[in-house]
Amino acid sequence: MIYAIVNIKGIQFKLIENKYVYVPRLSTTSSKIGDKIFFDQVFFFYKNGSYKIGYPILKNIKVEVEILQHLKGDKIIIFKKKRRKGYKVKKGFRHFFTKIKVISFLDK
Repeated sequence: MIYAIVNIKGIQFKLIENKYVYVPRLSTTSSKIGDKIFFDQVFFFYKNGSYKIGYPILKNIKVEVEILQHLKGDKIIIFKKKRRKGYKVKKGFRHFFTKIKVISFLDK
């Protein structure tokens, strides 16, 4: 098994080869569905019983991923109320996500 801990938009994700991951929306102008992009901020890399730890990142390892889909998450309801004052506010919010698939790890 091969996996890596990678920084994507300030959040750390564990990426495993040929698995799908939902990450915060990658910019839609530069990344279209089907594009292959590289993540180079790798903190930890594991391959066949051996591992490498970055201080803070590993410079010679990149992760190649393919963008599969841009989508919205489930709706979150924000409800505010002050009792006995007649104040009620109800709002909704949906996060934007990008579904990616890990293709390969480039280890030099």
